[in-house]
This record gives sequence, C-alpha cells and structure tokens, in this order.
Amino acid sequence: MAKQLVKQLLDKLVPDPEVIKQHKHLRFLGDSLREPNLWHFNRHSVAKAFAVGLFCAWIPLPMQMVFAAVGAIYFRSNIPLSVALVWLTNPVTMPPLFYFAYRVGLLFTDGPVTEQSAEFSVGNVLSELGEVWQPFLLGCLIVGVVCSSAGYFGIHYFWRLHVTKKWAVRERRADRVNPFQCTFWRS
Repeated sequence: MAKQLVKQLLDKLVPDPEVIKQHKHLRFLGDSLREPNLWHFNRHSVAKAFAVGLFCAWIPLPMQMVFAAVGAIYFRSNIPLSVALVWLTNPVTMPPLFYFAYRVGLLFTDGPVTEQSAEFSVGNVLSELGEVWQPFLLGCLIVGVVCSSAGYFGIHYFWRLHVTKKWAVRERRADRVNPFQCTFWRS
C-alpha cells in the first residue's frame, strides 16, 4: 500500500521523460537524455543521484539545480532525484548549514574565530568576505564530499539490506508452502 502511494506521488511529481527530451531548450543534449538510468529508480542510479545531489547541495551558488542536472547526466544518475536533493540547502536551511561548513573549514585551515564570525549573519559575512571565503569554500567542499560519499554508500547499504530482507521473507514463505501438498490440485 505504501509503495503504491510513493509510486503514485513520484509519477505525479516527476515530469514525463519524453516531454523533457523534446523540450526546445534541452535538444542540444541530444541522445544523452535517452539513457534509461537518468529516469529509472534502481540501486545504481539512486545511489549516484544521492552522491550528485548531496554534493551539489553544498555548492554555494544560485544554480545548484543546473549543476545537479548536468552532474546527473554525466554520471548517469537519476535526474529528478539529483535535482530534488539539492533542496537540502534551501533558503531556510542555508544559513545554519553554510555556517556549519564555514566552521568545518576553520578546523582545516586553523583560522582564528573572530567575534563577528562567531555570530552568523549576511552583514558579517559580507564585511569579512576577504577572511571567510577560504574556510567557507573549503568547508563546503569537505562537507559536500562527506555527504556525497555517505549518501552513495548509505543507499547501497540500505538497498542491499532491503533486498536481503525481501529474499529472507520470500524464502520463509517458500518453506511453509509445499507445492505437492496443495489442496486445489486434488479433484
């Protein structure tokens, strides 16, 4: 039941691949949009989509979705999922997440924490841009790589765990039913 609801929701939200392939602004991509993994949900395309989407979420530029779509095409991952995962960093979550990335960058650059940088605001960042850009970008890169790797390997692990569980249930069901003792064969 839950699987059907998720499938119906995804069918509503994910645009039809044929419509996207025929879009006038995307024709320059040619046959690269015809790759099945770009549109299907399987273990490899979903794991790569998590890697691409989570990495691109930490790119501090306004065109993260475009980078995620290009990355998905290049790495042959699921495009809609890659683009959707970029919204991890949305206007509400961006300030605390990017501040976290800045603090991670400070750990690796051994940069001093000034009083102004301890209090995160757009005004402080703009006034100290000359000092904060290196730890900020390094922190975004480090956190992006860590999140990307965790997403990729995590999806592989949980997908394998799910399949193993399904096989165990199927095996238990097969042990309980003996095809030679079925009553409907007797007439």
